[in-house]
Amino acid sequence: MLSVLSTIAISDSEHRTITDACGVIDRSERGKLALSGAHAKAFLQGQVTNDVEALSDGTGCYAAFLTPKGKMLGDVRILATSDELLLDTERVALQSLFNMIRRFSLGFQVELHKRTLERGLLSLVGPESDAVAAAGELPLDEHAHREVVLAGVQARAIRTDVGIDLLCDAAETVNLLAAVERAGAARVSEDTVECLRVEHGRPRYGVDLDDTVIPEEAGLNARAVSFTKGCYVGQETVARLHYRGKPNRHLRGLRLEAAVRSGDEVEFDGRPVGQITSTARSPRFGAIALSLIRREAPPGTAITVGATRVPGEVVELPFA
Repeated sequence: MLSVLSTIAISDSEHRTITDACGVIDRSERGKLALSGAHAKAFLQGQVTNDVEALSDGTGCYAAFLTPKGKMLGDVRILATSDELLLDTERVALQSLFNMIRRFSLGFQVELHKRTLERGLLSLVGPESDAVAAAGELPLDEHAHREVVLAGVQARAIRTDVGIDLLCDAAETVNLLAAVERAGAARVSEDTVECLRVEHGRPRYGVDLDDTVIPEEAGLNARAVSFTKGCYVGQETVARLHYRGKPNRHLRGLRLEAAVRSGDEVEFDGRPVGQITSTARSPRFGAIALSLIRREAPPGTAITVGATRVPGEVVELPFA
């Protein structure tokens, strides 16, 4: 079941912080693991959708881990260092990822390390993130990463689509937060960052995605799937849908005349075509939402949402 969340409403001032300057939020609760050993890359290559073996020190990728039928068990960011692979994922997917690695790594020279409680994670969001993180030499490619030192605190700076993440020892998280605030970052709420995510049309596992979703339905192929690598769990379904089929539904944006709730039904021509997942009241776009919408309601379609039949329109993503 996807989470049922209230509409996200944020202040104009916080929104300006993340669009014009730099906001910071503590995301240390994300699930974090590491893989080491001679077979770490080869093992993970056969388990996730993206090309892990192509990674070199300082690069990374986004990937999904799937059921044999191609449905998502979770998503993961994978970062390659000189001696290990760093993984982080939504906390709701952590146990599935841990179980998968523990179960299928038998026979491989792979060691699995728990890092959720041992590492802190701060997200810098906004155009001034590079300056705050002193990461001017960090490549612009998403998931590029390198070590930095901020006010004596060692961290790993990781390029994201909206700024820079900073990974550090858990005991140093408070000191790192103080350092980035002194450098100009302002604390912002989870709601503010979630609003930006909705504006950018980036789905979140456990909210917009679950184990009923195939990556292509959520528009994840370009980001998360390699069609040139070797076999992996769920590959047959993903490849068949990509080359021969048409998804029955697509992740879409909805522009709405009033706020709705996560879980509300979306209707077109009197028939249900989807369900609201993420919602936000954006200072730029008004009431907006994400939903997996059936293909008979393409962008431009007028729809209604919920028992009060709030009018809206299906749009391509991203809003921003």
